[in-house]
Amino acid sequence: MQKTIARPVRLPLTAPVTARFVRRYKRFLIDVETDGGPITAHANNTGSMLGLLRPGAVLGLSVSDNPKRRLSHTLEMVRLSDFQGDFWVGVNTLTPNRLFRLGFLAGVFPDLAGYATIRPEPPFAGGRLDFLLAGPAGRCFVECKNVTMVEDGAAMFPDAATERGRKHLVELTRLAREGVDRAAIFYCIQRPDGDCFAPAAVVDPDYAALLAAAVAAGVLVLPYRAGVSPETGITLGARLPLAPPGFEHCD
Repeated sequence: MQKTIARPVRLPLTAPVTARFVRRYKRFLIDVETDGGPITAHANNTGSMLGLLRPGAVLGLSVSDNPKRRLSHTLEMVRLSDFQGDFWVGVNTLTPNRLFRLGFLAGVFPDLAGYATIRPEPPFAGGRLDFLLAGPAGRCFVECKNVTMVEDGAAMFPDAATERGRKHLVELTRLAREGVDRAAIFYCIQRPDGDCFAPAAVVDPDYAALLAAAVAAGVLVLPYRAGVSPETGITLGARLPLAPPGFEHCD
């Protein structure tokens, strides 16, 4: 049975600002219009953000007080409208790591009981994964991903072909098959719609096939919804089920 979260696991936003999207360029830069005039903000999401960054879209930005930063504003969320109404979609790709760490330290992941410590960026096969958990249960390597796309009632990843993501799945599958350490992947679904999680085979069929192989090998898949709001920040929510194997929609 899933443990009830007594106190919300939440990431507050620093001095949130609302703006309107103008354009995205050089991959990590966006121009926006605020009440105080035009500014350029940092966007750390390397995905396509499919269907989100439309001209005039309402954005939520955080503001850093670090004087060493060239750009003080960071894109955190996008306001999306559909037939169900308006809601926020979180697009900051650092959020899943931060939220997972807070959730682990709060003990809200029942599948990860038996691990006492968490270490970021453990090395693997010439690269790094996001976390290494350790404790009486042994060791567990964890990778975190941000989910911003929903199609046919399913939250989906990725929204663009991802060579890096495929490499992570290959390594997690290898770890699981060797049987010495556990391997897990945390999907942070930063939007309120979607009733299950599925790989986006139409976007990256190789990733979808590798995820199926990872599940078969014993990689623990943890899709969790996150509530998104400029006022309250990002709040860890409920776990979503996986879509049936071979399907890209919920039952």
